Amino acid sequence: MFDVGNGHRIHVEQAGQGMDALVLHGGPGSGCQPGHYDLFDLGCYRVTLMDQRGCGRSLPHAGHDLSALDHNTTAHLISDIEAVRVAYGIEAWVLFGGSWGSTLAMAYAQAHPTRVRAMVLAGVATTAARDLQWLYGDVGNMFPEAHAAFCAHVAEVGTLPSDTPARIAAYAARLRNPEQAQAAADAWCQWETAIFGGDIHDPGSRYADPAFRLGFARIVTHYFAHNAWFSDDQLLRQAARMAHIPCTMIHSRFDPSCPLRGPWELAQVWPAATLQVLGGTTHSALDTDMRAAIRAATDALPV
Repeated sequence: MFDVGNGHRIHVEQAGQGMDALVLHGGPGSGCQPGHYDLFDLGCYRVTLMDQRGCGRSLPHAGHDLSALDHNTTAHLISDIEAVRVAYGIEAWVLFGGSWGSTLAMAYAQAHPTRVRAMVLAGVATTAARDLQWLYGDVGNMFPEAHAAFCAHVAEVGTLPSDTPARIAAYAARLRNPEQAQAAADAWCQWETAIFGGDIHDPGSRYADPAFRLGFARIVTHYFAHNAWFSDDQLLRQAARMAHIPCTMIHSRFDPSCPLRGPWELAQVWPAATLQVLGGTTHSALDTDMRAAIRAATDALPV
């Protein structure tokens, strides 16, 4: 448990030996999983897993304590990454980020470009306003039943894609109300799973745990209600700051969560980056096809 101040202690663990690599999980609020180690050859890499503030095994946990949302911003997470790097005496490391983790990896690389050797990003997300409108608004055209239920839980907000910021804010407010929080978390997470054909009541899903649902929904709405504290399209507009860093971006053409447009636009302005497009709708780094592509990319890096 690594004390990062303001009452937050983050869980950090390592395995393997060799070049240092850091896993940045998705969500925000998902936490790391043991399968993240499988994305690297542990005979060539020393891999660090870090549960971001308020989730996983970090404390306080947003599923139990609203104080987990205090002092919890993108800037705080970037500061935490630097604190861990310094504590372990790491000069620079390879970053892996999936989904929100890809956003955080790019934000860190733009803030500390000399501390990143290379990146592998999967299910690439830039957390731009248009991407949030897609995920919580526009893609509802493909899943109208699930989106109707998602909107109905905050019926005071309209159902149009343009109402997306107000919808996220309404959920964030309910998730801070002890009497409304669990029902709001259930509705939010049901939408998150529905676009991939899942259900929160599937016993094999991490969403089956009510405390996970509550913590995840609180953190993700906290971040997205503030546009992750980015100016719009910030990562794309500031891509020159990381233009020299080698990167492999892996993305599914029909990913319902993150349109391919985002990584494609990044690839146009990032000379050292390549974009690998998979078929299908795979998004999670731990799905079979995505996992194999990520492992091939990390194996190909010079270590």
